[in-house]
Amino acid sequence: MTPPGASSPSKVNHEHQALLNTGAVQARTLSEALAIDQPLLMRTVWPDAPDALHRAVAEADPLGILQRMRHIGTALAAFASPQQLDALSRHSSDTVRGWVCFALAVNDEVPPNTLLRVLEPFADDTHFTVREWVWMAARPTLVEELETSITLLTRYTSHPSPRMRRFASEALRPRGVWASHIAALKRNPDMGLPLLEPLRSDPEKYVQDSVSNWINDAAKDQPDWARELCARWLAESPTPATERIAKRGLRSLT
Repeated sequence: MTPPGASSPSKVNHEHQALLNTGAVQARTLSEALAIDQPLLMRTVWPDAPDALHRAVAEADPLGILQRMRHIGTALAAFASPQQLDALSRHSSDTVRGWVCFALAVNDEVPPNTLLRVLEPFADDTHFTVREWVWMAARPTLVEELETSITLLTRYTSHPSPRMRRFASEALRPRGVWASHIAALKRNPDMGLPLLEPLRSDPEKYVQDSVSNWINDAAKDQPDWARELCARWLAESPTPATERIAKRGLRSLT
């Protein structure tokens, strides 16, 4: 049985920390992911990379985790070839695969449709941190063309993988976690209904949690909207899944 992961970065034991820092194992918890020495990981993963890349990674170390990942991804995009990025996208380290998400998303000229197609394997990654990094990496591009992006994401709401269905609702949460708020969705959460409606009775708790968190985000600015939506859903589809989503979605209002 795999031992439980550390509950805080300071509780990662030295042996496991060394394995994380060299990409030999994946993080078991978010705390372990936050504890990784990313400059050391880069030196291990790509020891003969240009010095400028290693300097960029070192410069990113004091930043907050999202800014750090974005900074490293930007540096990778500048120095790594497509073949090198492809190899890194299959690396055993979830953090390395996360870097690639940001590297692929750094080009402002890539339209949402193209970016989403490129990032699909990461959205369906087996590891939870990669599935977080990928929506955070995609979000700035998606927000730039919000209505188009919502339409594009709806194709994932019927995907057989719950990871992809969760990506559909998680990527454009009005507030999100560690992410900039989306003012248009805070003002008018109805814009997000094409993503939410197909998932209102999803059987997977992983998806339910994302949908309810979307509603909870919206409820902080539009409480009446959240109440009315949940009341309608409960009347139209009174399933245990919908009841759970509604209860969690309104948790900040009760």
